[in-house]
Amino acid sequence: MMRRCRVYNHDRFAGVLEELDDGTYRFRYDAAYLVDDTTEPVSLTLPKRREPYTSDHLFPFFYGLTAEGANRQLQARLLGIDEDDAFGLLMATGSDTIGSVTVKAGEP
Repeated sequence: MMRRCRVYNHDRFAGVLEELDDGTYRFRYDAAYLVDDTTEPVSLTLPKRREPYTSDHLFPFFYGLTAEGANRQLQARLLGIDEDDAFGLLMATGSDTIGSVTVKAGEP
């Protein structure tokens, strides 16, 4: 079952992050976000481009938005999510991050 979430940068819709049925990940920028010269990439490791990014594992930038150590264990237990399910934890907690990028579960 594919899972999908919306990615925002400075509260502006920037793109879609997906976990595909084969276990790979894809991030693609929104077309309107791409053509706006005032918007910045969500990460230096994911420069703005038309082609989607794909990976066999969750992109390090997005993985870095999840909690670590005891906080991760606590979140996983309280939310009923496997501690190793980084994408699930990101979907559940990504709307409250320290930086400018937030993640919200669901369809764009």
